[in-house]
Parts: sequence; C-alpha cells; structure tokens
Amino acid sequence: MYCSLADLLSALGLRDLHGGKLTLSSIREINRNTVSDEPPQSLEQLPWGFLKKLMLCNSNARSIKCAQDESDHLNAFSCMTFDDKIASNHYSKAINPLDLITALFHCSDPSLQQEMVSKMSMCQFAVPLLLPNCDTQQCTLMLWAMRDLVKKYRLTGGKKIRPHSLTGDRAVVEGRIVEMDIPMVSFVRLGKSRLPKSQILNKLLSNPHQHNEAFVHRDMECGDVPRRISDGLVEVSWYLPCGNPNIDMFTQPVAIANLRGDARLFKTQMSFLCQTSAAVFIFSDYLEGDLSILANRRTKAELFLVTSSQRKNFSMETLKNVCRKHRVKETNVIIKNKQNDSEFVKALRFCVSEVTQNNPLNTKLEDIACDGILVDEHCSECRNGKQNAEGITKNIEDVVKFKNDQLPLHGEIWKQIRQLEKENCRMCNAGKDIEHYKSSLNSKRIKLREEQQKKGMSDTMVKFISGISESGTQRLYFLKWLKIQLDTLSRRDLSTLREQYKECCRNTPQNKEEISRLDEQISNCSLGPEHFFRELGQLYECACSLPEDHPARQQVQHLPALCAQMLLDGFPVELVDGDASNIPMKWISGILTQLHQLVDSKSRILVLTVLGVQNTGKSTLLNTMFGVQFAVSSGRCPRGAFMLLIKVSEDFRSELDCDFLMVIDTEFLKSPDLAALDSSYGHDDDLATLVVGLSDITIVNVAMENNTEMKDILQIVVHAFLRMTEVGKKPRCVFVHQNVSDMSAHDGNMRDRKKLVEQLDEMTRAAAKMEKKVSYMKFTDVMEYDPDKDNYYIPGLWHGTPPMAPVNAGYSEVYELKKTLIGSVEIADDVKRNDAEGFLKWTEGLWEAVKYEKFIFSFRNSLVADTYTHICTEYNKWEWSFHKEMNSWLLTQETIISNFVKTDSDDQKDSLEDLRKKIIDEASGKLNEEEKKMHQSIEEYFKSKDSSVALVERYKDDFKNSASSFRREIESSLNVSLLKAVEIKERLEKVNKIKNTQTEKIKKMVQELVQSSQKNVSDDDLSRDLETMWIKLMSELSSNDLPKHNVINEALDELKFDFTESPTLNKSTKVFKNLNLDHFRVSGQEPFVVKNSSWIKFVQVAEGIFDHLDPLYYMKKTNELCDSIIKDCDRFVSDKVNSNKSYLETYIKEILNLINDRMEYNDENVTFSKECESELKFHICWNAATKFQKMHDRFIEYNDPKICLERSKEKFLKEFKDLVHDRDQCLKKAEEFTKHCLTPAVKDYINKRLGLDIVDEMMMKLDYSTQKNFLFALLKQLLEDDKFEKFKEYTRNYKTFVTDWIMDRIIETFLQDDKWKTLKTKHLFEVLQKIESAITQAKEITDMNMFIQKIHAHLNDQLTFQEDDLFIMFKTVNTQQFANDLMTLLSDIRQSLAGEHHRPISRDDLCESIRNLPSKPHELLFSRLCGCGEQCPFCGTPCEAGGRKHTTHFSSMHRSKGFGNRKWDKSKKLETVICTRAVISDAKFRSSETKGKLHPYKQCKEIYPNWEIEEDLSMETSDYWKYVLMKYNEEFAEAYDAKPADIPSDWKTLTLEDALESFKKAFHKQ
Repeated sequence: MYCSLADLLSALGLRDLHGGKLTLSSIREINRNTVSDEPPQSLEQLPWGFLKKLMLCNSNARSIKCAQDESDHLNAFSCMTFDDKIASNHYSKAINPLDLITALFHCSDPSLQQEMVSKMSMCQFAVPLLLPNCDTQQCTLMLWAMRDLVKKYRLTGGKKIRPHSLTGDRAVVEGRIVEMDIPMVSFVRLGKSRLPKSQILNKLLSNPHQHNEAFVHRDMECGDVPRRISDGLVEVSWYLPCGNPNIDMFTQPVAIANLRGDARLFKTQMSFLCQTSAAVFIFSDYLEGDLSILANRRTKAELFLVTSSQRKNFSMETLKNVCRKHRVKETNVIIKNKQNDSEFVKALRFCVSEVTQNNPLNTKLEDIACDGILVDEHCSECRNGKQNAEGITKNIEDVVKFKNDQLPLHGEIWKQIRQLEKENCRMCNAGKDIEHYKSSLNSKRIKLREEQQKKGMSDTMVKFISGISESGTQRLYFLKWLKIQLDTLSRRDLSTLREQYKECCRNTPQNKEEISRLDEQISNCSLGPEHFFRELGQLYECACSLPEDHPARQQVQHLPALCAQMLLDGFPVELVDGDASNIPMKWISGILTQLHQLVDSKSRILVLTVLGVQNTGKSTLLNTMFGVQFAVSSGRCPRGAFMLLIKVSEDFRSELDCDFLMVIDTEFLKSPDLAALDSSYGHDDDLATLVVGLSDITIVNVAMENNTEMKDILQIVVHAFLRMTEVGKKPRCVFVHQNVSDMSAHDGNMRDRKKLVEQLDEMTRAAAKMEKKVSYMKFTDVMEYDPDKDNYYIPGLWHGTPPMAPVNAGYSEVYELKKTLIGSVEIADDVKRNDAEGFLKWTEGLWEAVKYEKFIFSFRNSLVADTYTHICTEYNKWEWSFHKEMNSWLLTQETIISNFVKTDSDDQKDSLEDLRKKIIDEASGKLNEEEKKMHQSIEEYFKSKDSSVALVERYKDDFKNSASSFRREIESSLNVSLLKAVEIKERLEKVNKIKNTQTEKIKKMVQELVQSSQKNVSDDDLSRDLETMWIKLMSELSSNDLPKHNVINEALDELKFDFTESPTLNKSTKVFKNLNLDHFRVSGQEPFVVKNSSWIKFVQVAEGIFDHLDPLYYMKKTNELCDSIIKDCDRFVSDKVNSNKSYLETYIKEILNLINDRMEYNDENVTFSKECESELKFHICWNAATKFQKMHDRFIEYNDPKICLERSKEKFLKEFKDLVHDRDQCLKKAEEFTKHCLTPAVKDYINKRLGLDIVDEMMMKLDYSTQKNFLFALLKQLLEDDKFEKFKEYTRNYKTFVTDWIMDRIIETFLQDDKWKTLKTKHLFEVLQKIESAITQAKEITDMNMFIQKIHAHLNDQLTFQEDDLFIMFKTVNTQQFANDLMTLLSDIRQSLAGEHHRPISRDDLCESIRNLPSKPHELLFSRLCGCGEQCPFCGTPCEAGGRKHTTHFSSMHRSKGFGNRKWDKSKKLETVICTRAVISDAKFRSSETKGKLHPYKQCKEIYPNWEIEEDLSMETSDYWKYVLMKYNEEFAEAYDAKPADIPSDWKTLTLEDALESFKKAFHKQ
C-alpha cells in the first residue's frame, strides 16, 4: 500500500515535516486539540493522537486506530457472510504502531526525539536503537535521542537480601544509559518462526506480578497490520534490577535489542548486533533455507538458536547440521517443545543470565563503532556543541574551586547583597536614625557590587556566552551537552553527601549545625547550567550599575535578548535563585522586556504554578501535563523557581485571552535541604507568596502521607492565598492528591475532603492572625473553593516497583486535570491577562513587597498606586465632562437672563425671579442626569474585567460620594451664579427703566421739533432749536434716580457681623471696641505686618503650647501666611473689578469667608489671635471696599441718565439734522447697532468660552493627562531649574506655587504657534456665523423693531446684548437694506477682530487676559490635577486622593520630614527620616494640634484623623528629595530657622543625574 517512506508520510500528513521539522515546541503548543477528547478520525490525525498520549505518559499510547475506520469496519463486519469475513481485509486504513513511531522519528527534531525516547522509556516501551530509512536503505544509531535517558538501579552483589532491607549492601548505580557498561543481548528472526519473538521478549522482561509490553507484538491493537517502513528497525529495552531478589528477573542490568523483520534482509543491522552484543538469539524455523548471513561474519557475540519442534518439517538432524555449519554450540540451542510459555521463558532467561555473566563484553552505547551506520550525534552542530561544552567542563576537577574561580559573582557576594537588601527592607537592626543606617547599608551594597566588577567576566563565562550565542540548533546541543557533562560531575560528588544528609535528617534529635554544614556543602558541590545563568545575571546586574557607555556594560547588553529567545525556544529560565533566595530583578527585567519586543508585543501571559513539598512529584506532574522538561529529583534538582513558556496557537488565543502559558516550577517548600533550619518557614512563606501572587492558576500538590508536613504545607499555602486576597488577586486553586491507588478515590474520600476543609479553615485563621486580618475565618473567605470540584486524585507515578515499573495507567489522567484547568480559563471572562511587561511590573512590585515583613501594606501600596491613579484619571475625565456640560448650560442660562425683557405679551409675563426659579428647576433635572451618568461610569469601572480593580474597591464609595459632592458643589455654584445674574439684571433693569423713559421723551420732543422745522432751514438754526429743547429736557431730569452704595460702611457692617458671630469673642475686648470706622480706616491704610503686641497676645493665648518654639520664627511664619491670604483676596477683588459689572453686596462676605477658610486650614499650623485676625480682616476689607466703591461709582456714573444724555448730545444733533433734511439713516443705524450691540456681544461670547478651551488644550498634553504625569512634569522642571527659591515655594506654599506654575505653562503654550490667536479666531468665526444666520432669518420682516427683536430672539441663548439707550429709530428704515448693511459690517468686524487677534501679544498682556477670563483655566487645572491640595502634616507632600469628597488624605510619595519643617527637639536640626518610617518608630512629635506636648508618631491618627500615613518601610525617600535636601541643606535650615540636617554619607555622592534617574523610576518613566 505504502511502498516508500515518502508515501507513508504523505498518508499521515507528515511529508512537509520530514527531516526534523517537527519540533518539541509545536507539540507542546496549547490548541483546541489540547482540550479535545475526540479520537483520531483519519490517518492524518493519528500522529497527533499518538504524541498527545505519549507526552502524557499514557501506557496505551501505541493503541492507535482511526475511530471512524474502526466503526465502519465493525458495522460492515456484522453484515458479512462467512466467506466475506474470511476474505475481508481491515488493514486498508490502519497502520502498524512501529510504522507510525518510525515515521515520527524521521520527522522530529533532536529535542523532540529525546523527549519521545524519554516518555517511551518511562512507559517501559522499547525505544529505537537503529532507525531504518527504507528509501535510502540506511539506518541511524539514535545515540543523541537516548543521550538524555538517566537510569537508576541497585546491585545486590549476589547476596540474599531480605525484602524489607532498604539499603544493606546494595549499591545504587545512577547514570545516563548511553554511558553505562551494560551487556546487550540481541534477538533477531531469520526467515519464518512460529514463535512470537516480541511477545516472548515482553515475558522475558516481566516478573509474574508486573507484566510490561515493551515491544509491540501481533496481538496488540494494529500490531498485526503489515509493517511498511519499520522493518530493519532495531529497538532496545533495558532490564534494571531493583536489588530485591524476590522481584528481580536478572541480578545484573541487561539491554535487550530486537531487530524487526527478517534479519537476512538487513545485513548492516545484523552485523552491528553481532559486533556489539554479548549474545544474539536467532529465532528461526527456516533451518533448510539460506542462512549464509551467519557465515563469514565478524562477531563477538555468542550465538543462540531458538526454534520450535512443533512444526511438521522439524528435523533434529537438520538442526545439528546447522549448528555445526555455523558454529553454534548445542548448549546454545533452545527448542520450544510442548512445555508452556512460562517454562520456555525461564529457560530463555537462564541463558540470558548466564551469557551476560560469563561474556565479558559489556556495551557502552556511546563507544560503539558503527561501520556503515549513520550516527545522529555526528552532525556538525552536535559535534560543535559538545566541543564547546567540553571546553568548559574538561578542566573541572574540584567543583567548589571551579565555582569560586570561574563563577564568583553569584556565590557568597550575591548572598551578602541579598542579606543587605533584606535588612534594608526590614530594618531589624536599625536605631533611631534610620536614614543614616540605610545609607551605611547602601554603601556596603555598592562596595560588594564594586567587588563583583573587579572580578569581571571569567574565561569560562566568555566560553559560555559564546556557546549560547550560536544558532538555535547548535545552542540547543551546547546547553544539553553542558547539562549532561555537569550532571555527571555533580552526580559523582553529591551521591555521598546526600546519603550523609539523609542519615543526619533521620537522626533524633537532629544536629542542626551538621545539617546546615551538609546543606552548604551540597549547595557548593552542585553545578548545572543554572549556575552559569546565575553568573550571567550577576554580570548583567553589576554592569547595570556602571555608566551606559562603559565597555563592561556594553559587553553584556545583548544577553537578555539571548535568554528571551531561549525562553521562546522552550528553555526554563530561573526566576528565583533558590540558593540565595533572591531575584536578580534587573536581569529578569531585561529578559522579559526583550521577550515583549521579540513577539511584537503579543505577549499576554497566563501563569500556572505548582506548589508542594519537594520530591513529591510536582515537576513530574508539570512535565507530564505539558511535555516540558523541568528537573526532577532523579537528577540534580536545583532549588528556586523556574519559568517556562508554552505557546498558544493563533486560533486559540482569543478564547484563552493569552499568547503564552507560563509554567512556573518551584523547589523550596519544606525542602529537606532547608527543613531543619530556623529560617525555613519564613523562606518558604515568602517564596510561596511570590509564586502564588504571580499565578493565575495554582496547583497545590499534597502527595505526602506525613500529617505534620501536610499541615506545614497547608499553612504556607493558605498564608500566601490570604495575602493575595488582601491585595485583590484571586488565582484559581486546585488541590492534587497523588499516590491515591483506588480509582474511586474521589467518591471514597469525602471524609478526607471534609478533613482537608477543616485543616484549611484552621490554617486560614492562623494566617489571618499573623497578618492581623482576623475577619477571615474560613478558607472560602479567602478564595472561591469547592471541595468536590477543586480536588483531583491521581495514582502514584509508577505501576509497581521501579526501575522496571511503567508509568501507572491512571497517571495519564493528569490530562483531565489539564483539560479542566484550561477549560476554566477559557470560560473565565473576568480576568485581564498581563503581557510580558505587565507581568514584569507585577513581579517587581510583588517581590519588593515580599522582602518586607508587612507584605499586605507594602504590596498593596505599590499595587494600588497605579490602579488608583488610573481610576483617578478616569474619574477626572467624568468630572470634567460633568463640569463642561454644566458650564455650557450655565452660560446659556446666564445669557437668557441677561437678555430678559419683560413685556405684556403672554410668553413674557414672568418676572425675573420666576425665570430664575424655572431655570433652577431645570438645573436640578440636568444635575440629576449628569450625576447619574457619573455614578454609572463608576459602577461600570468597578465591574470591569481588570482584576486590579479589586485593589481599589474600598475607594468605590469615596468616588461615588465625591460625584455626589461635586454635584452639590456645582448646584451651589449654579445657584450663586444665577442669583448674581438676576441681581445684576434687576439692577440694570432699574437703569434701563430710567433710560427708556428718557428715550421716549427724547423721541417725542424730537418728532415735535422735526414737524415744526422747515426742510430748508440752516444747520445753525437747527442746532439752536435742539439746544433749546435739550435745556428743557435736562431741567426735567434728576441725577438721583439710581441707588448708591456706601461700600465702606457696608464692609464695616459685615465685619461686625463676622466678629459678633464668633463664640469666643467677648464684647468687652479690644477687638470689639476697634470695630469702628476710624480704626477701620487706619488699619486699612497702613501696610499690614504682624506687630509685636499682636504676636505677644497670640503667644499668651497659646501659653504653654509653644514654650519650646521660637516666637520670632512663628511671627515670621504668620506674616508669610497673611501675605499669602492678602494676595488671594487681591486676586478676588481684581477679578470682580475687571468684570465691568455692577458691585454686589455679597462681595465683602465672600472675602471674609475666604479669609476664614485660609486661617482655619493653613499649611503652617498657625493659630491666629483675635487681634491678629481682626487687623488682617480690617486691612483686606478696607482695601477691597475702596476698590469696590470706585467700581460702583464708575457704574453709577456710566449709567447716570444726565451724563448718558450729555455724552450723546452731538449724536442727537446729527440725527435731528438728518431727519429734518430727510437723509437716509440706514447705514448709520446699522453701524450703531454693530458697534454698541453686536461687537461687545461677540467679544463677550469669545471670552466666556476661552477658559474651558484652554483647559481642554492643556489636557491634551501628556503632562496634564493625569495627576501623576503633571506632578512628574512639575518636579522635573524644578529639578532642571535647580533653584532653591522655587523648591522653597513648592514645599511651603504648594497651592500658590503650583497655580502660578500652571499659569506659566499656559502662557508658554499659548504664546507658541499662534495658539491664542487660533483659539480666539475659532470662536470669532463661530459666533459671526450664528449672527449671520439670525440676520438671514429676519430679512423678510419689514418692521424695524420686529426685525431687531427677531435677531435678539434667535440669539437669545447665545449672545448677551447690551441695551443701547441711544439706538432710537426716528423714522422707518428699510429692513432689507439694514440687513445687507449689517452683513457688510459683520465682515468688517471679522477683519477688525481677527486683526486684533493676529497682533503680537506680550507675556504680561496674555497673563492679564487669561486672569480676567470668567472661567480661570489655571484654577480649573489645579482643581483637576491637584485634588484637594492638602499636604502631609509632617513632610508636606501633597495629597493624592482622587475625587473631592475623599474621607482621608494620603500620598504614596512621602519625603523627609525636614521639608515639613520638622526638626529634632534638642539639636534643632532638620530631620531626614521619612514619615512612613517615623510612624513605625518610637519617635514622638509636637505641634499646635498636640498643644506643644510630645505625641507618639505611632498614634498620629489621633491628631490627624484625616491623614492615612501607612506604616511602610518599603516607601523610601527618592534620590530626588535626597539630592534637594543635600544640596540646599543650609538654605532650608535658614528658611525654617533650624540647623542643617545631618546628611547621610551616601546622599552626599548624589548628582543631578542620579536624582533625575531615581525620579523617572519612581514615576515609571524609564
């Protein structure tokens, strides 16, 4: 059917993979077939079905058949006649397992061949020794494929050992099978034989209690299908004794080789076997045929002839002739007669035993000479890889010395660095001066790094880097050869030490010192590739501390990319160095960053981890589930955590929402190497927390019978899960129970599961108590756990007694576990996967937190920071959208109010107050709608798939409360704004009422005058007539029609009310007596300073509080604060005065409220005396009142009827003359309407919208997108400017400084690229278009008054029109012509205002323009980017809490307390300690809030209940603030009237570049 290898490969769908194109990575790949139970339906699916089962160590892997073919055959067979059944051939779509195996070996790359051999050997399947190629008639010795097979057996030395003896005189032999001296016995067939050779061999290798199907035979499924390409295949299987004579079939190891097919046709294979075997057993009934293959042979093997006497033509004489002819001893003839198979196999086994003991020919496979046979190891890549590895290992005589000489960086120095880092985190030995202690630790760490740098890169590491820099295949060979050779060295040295260690651990009581010594020796004598990679990591780590252009740093920059590629190729990479219990974070960071780049950012990772006691089958479980190659206990098993990537197929990525599965194997929990050491629990706990924190799925392996160990492991695991729950991560967890023999274990272990739940609950309470989270009472409080669904029972790995035991058939049920786990990921839609960079960031934060004893606090802080920043950013967007929407709505309503005209028409009968109430009702509905939108946005955010949202769940109510608070704030602001708009409109209505009366009088008098005048009268006569009329009109008008305010008296009244309301002010006090106009005038006109008398009274009021403080210093502080308050009030007054609106009585009250707020909540902790308060208010209110009086007087003057008429006298004269002479007034009136009505309205429209547009424009810049980015930009600018005065202002007057800084940035932005011009011009064109549209719609109206009203109505909610009392139409004007004239004049407005916008503007003018805008963009940006503006009471760092109504203030970036003017009591020196450390210490503080008494920092919450300062050693003063305090120590001390701080020594070496780099790192701006 398939006459060639190519034909068979085509039938199997493997043709394109021939030549080693089938890779191990492709077999590991997670795809739909991974979780499919569907059996192969076609020949093309058979290879994948076989490989899937083989990778799972399924002992039925060779039972392969197409399900559809089998079903069709059975259906057809049931309908056949007897004759049809005889003639039927069911081989049409079947394939012999040996053909399939042969085909797959031809297609597999070297790594996959090794893995296949390993899995086949575990299942006790025979493996290919010589692989034939029926197309080329050549065969290949599969030496490399078997190179990685490690076998272990025991020799008894021929002594009778009792079965229960575990050690005795038995010698344990362990090594690679190809390196072992093991005799080989071969079995071949010549011609035909009635004896089933392969079946007999299976029986030969099996004991009565443990039958192994090592060789495929005719009675196996598809074993009788004719072979197509596998004839000529030589398979080999080994018998290895366990040391128990009651079980062992052979006392010595023996290799059994089996040639498939007729040996006469395969002379090369026959010759090979005869030369390499101790004996060749020839199965043949073909004694009369051509046996020439046995002649003229060069053989070292003893020949045995195996035949059957049961055949008809059997002749003893012929048999003897054959023996004589081919020199076969008669004793070497084995005849199968009537005895049963058992007796026959015993005889055969006896012969094999005898020949292996008597024939000295032992075969070491790697030394076999292969004439005419290809060897897979003879390719150039394999040879080069071996040569490169030998270049490293050939000179290793003493492992300890080699590691000290050639791998010095990751040894003792690395462990010391780890200890320093740990102490730097936990501060176990720190005294009071924490920063100096940290400085000394940092200095030691730097010295150790310098020591590493001096050692540099050894010759061995140069060779190692060269080896891993080769092409992919050669690198694979190099690393495998290196591992092989190093394992051989380690195995030699470690065997004795391990036996001593085990013996020491079994002793009672344990000698901990001896155990520790042996542990250190074992660690020192271990040597594997991971030690070279650790050295590589340390080379990279210490190089990273060098300048970027340093040659040593440049030399190692490419190394992370190499390891990233190896990770993609399926190599495990060490994440945690188990010997040093540390992560080389820069090294891991480099690898994962490069990985992210190598896969074009498609690096979403699903992480699966296994936890459990060492040597309980964790690695084997992972290897079996995923086809990976983690080190197992049978070899040299390094401590630590290793990560390995498995690719997810393209078509399956969307369902799993990941591109790779990362599998992490751990070797540390309850390790025998550590169990006896006192630090074991902490070590296990920390690393368990790390791997659980990294995991999306955690498998807890509980394969031990020791109840104590069970409890220990559960406590460690539960503790880790509790910590993760507290920081918002809940990985999926399953418990795997190994070594369960009963297949109904799940049903029968209900009682055990109940006991497990009880133990988990017990451990949860214990862990909760340790973490001070006593609310956790049950394991289900920590995570979702279903005892019935989340427990898996797997039998022991081996079915019988190793080494001849195959993998237990039930062990392959790990597939069900794998399928369930992947299936659970597939249906989970509430998890957002990290990519490689996200995983790195998570790892960095997690490990940093693990190093601190208070894990939950420190890690939660680091995790919450980014998530909280994100929610704050989103919240600010929602809030800004709310603000803009309501501001736009308010502008519209204010415009409607400004344009309100009360008439007698039905739709205009409402009063202004009615309109205001109507608008407020509408506002309430609008506010409800916008608030609801914000609440919905918050709810949707917290329901998002991102698991990190759970970290900020506790802030959800804060944000909702902030939204509601913001709504109330907007509502209050709207009410005030609307009330002011109505008040202004009412005041203007009074003015307009007077003006309208005058207008009507003028109109009537002019019309009468015109009627009485002659048309041909001269202009002089007309002027005299008008002058007579004007004198009469003026005599009838009064100048006292408008109400006038005495602002100074009103201000004094407000002051009296303000002080009268004070509960602490006695009416007999001097302050009360000073509430008179004379004192008010004197205090207001004098420059304000805190006088000595005022201050002395202030000190007396606070007697006993500030005895320890310097009064002069506090006087200085109070002066500075008062200056700041005066400055704020001056801005308020300027804004009102520049608005050109009428004065309102509420202005003085608003100023007093501003002063009261600033005095109550000041950053300097100043408490004002009543004298000081009164003098400050007098001064501010007097100056405000005088300015408001001038503002009010200007308004009265401008709107005084007489004055207005006098200003318009000339205009009336011209119009009068035009009327008399019947001249056209259309253009003139259009010009008046444009100048006095439209142009001011256009300018007002533009100004009202500029503020929000500026904010929008600034927010488009990255620096203003989030609070964190803004703070980064601000502090970066401060550092680049590097001026003390700016640092001082930032730390002392935060809000003022930041607001001014924002204004400067706005000005810089809008001075560039004509942005100011562009913004104004945009609104200019926008509003002119609206006006043009209104004019166009009004053109058809012929009545001029209706025409004007139509325009007003159309623009009623867009433009604010000033009523022009002089705009009087004395005669009918053509509205069509008037409209055309307006259109022309609008074009002039466009050119005129656009010309103004295009004129260069100075910085000062732009600043003034922006400050005078109705919406202050700098204040809006401060509110949006700086939150509440509160500062830490100790260090002065600003609050980072989002929203407006947060319940507590907090910051993640505290700094030295010296910046908050904290100094030591005795020395008066500024403090360098950060407040997050101070609140852990026993130190005390005093302030005005403590009434001068010392108060413990630990109880600072009692004094500052609104500030949340976490007890966190992990929070450090960044090099930024260290540098600032170090450089300006003297200046800050002078500013704070203190002595300079004691600067730690390592701060003094900091440069501007160090500060900037540290700053970038803190803000993740690398």
